[in-house]
Amino acid sequence: MSNLRIFATVIFTTVLFVSCVNDSDPDIEEEVITTMTVTLVPDGDATAVVLFFKDLDGDGPNAPDVDVSGSLVAGVTYNGSIELLNETEDPAEDITEEVEELDLEHQVFYTVSSSLEVSTEYINFDSEGGPLGTKFTLTADAKSNGKLTFTLRHKPNKNPENDMDAAGGATDIDATFDIEVIEEK
Repeated sequence: MSNLRIFATVIFTTVLFVSCVNDSDPDIEEEVITTMTVTLVPDGDATAVVLFFKDLDGDGPNAPDVDVSGSLVAGVTYNGSIELLNETEDPAEDITEEVEELDLEHQVFYTVSSSLEVSTEYINFDSEGGPLGTKFTLTADAKSNGKLTFTLRHKPNKNPENDMDAAGGATDIDATFDIEVIEEK
């Protein structure tokens, strides 16, 4: 009889532990993404700008490595592309391919601070015509400076308005960059 009680206790504890560990939405599986490179190639004579974010320890104690290679030029439209890597693996895993293959489950959102005068527009879409966002245009509207954040969401409620608050889903990565827009040279 005592073996039956021990067995029942073990089963009950196991069920309780598993149910506590289980997420509220077990279908949301976040990718491991350590590195984001955003390349902005201008239409015209301006210089390309590269935004780089790398965080190998995630929520760990080390600050991410963030770099912006230059300034944007007012009046110029840039063709943007985003590369996502998992550099905890050797060789690094290209997560961009997975995001684009599972396009219905992903959307990149662009958040522009109120002081930064740039606008963005999606130019790549998922297989049902919804926004994906690994490719986009960015227009530097006027001389300004501020923050530009790129957020990849997994299983969002997709919306072409770039409304991350309404999208829900889980954040796979977000990276914020200090951007300067200078006058045309």
